[in-house]
Amino acid sequence: MVDFFNPIIEALPYMVSGLWITVALVIGSMGLGLIVGVPFSALKVYGHPLIRKFIGLYVWFFRGVPVLVLFYLFYFGLLSWLAQISFLSFLPFNNAFFAAALVLGLTTGAYQTQIFKGAILALSPGQLKAARALGMSDFQAIKTIILPQALRFSLPAWSNEYSIILKDSALAYVIGVAELMSRTRSVAAITHKPLQLTLFAGLIFFVLTFIGVKGLKALEKKVKIKGYAQS
Repeated sequence: MVDFFNPIIEALPYMVSGLWITVALVIGSMGLGLIVGVPFSALKVYGHPLIRKFIGLYVWFFRGVPVLVLFYLFYFGLLSWLAQISFLSFLPFNNAFFAAALVLGLTTGAYQTQIFKGAILALSPGQLKAARALGMSDFQAIKTIILPQALRFSLPAWSNEYSIILKDSALAYVIGVAELMSRTRSVAAITHKPLQLTLFAGLIFFVLTFIGVKGLKALEKKVKIKGYAQS
């Protein structure tokens, strides 16, 4: 039994350093997805038809192409090409972590756009009409009335998106990101103990999922509007 856990104990510091990279990658990706998803969802519902078509194309592309393909497409294709442009050379296009965070962020941004769009459409359209009657512009009404409610209603689906992006982050090793799964594979190749190390990595992912989902569930309860049910 002791021999079974020895590879894990010896590799623990190295794997934990990869764990923090995984956490940073997920936080950065979810943050970028939120920045993209919130305005895009509002524009998808209230924007000009041409804007809605553009956003629909963006959503279709990032929901339709596998994350693994997007990693190769962006890191070895688009970002590699942009890095060769002289006036853009100061940007971290050749950085694998940046590429992975960008791909995951744009991917979850597409899904979050749909999540927030559904929450907006679930609200009564009379709220926007009432805001207009009070003299508010559409921008003011969407910003102060529509979106705060939609974000609250989106938390259950958003927590599910967190768990999906956390698992997708394990694919970032293919472009050289030294995250948890990458370090697990490296140690397993050296020690020839893939079973123990992979099980331990899986346990870490499970714990991260549990903590994140529980935290978002607590946030959902905290920001819930008492006496108001989603229609």
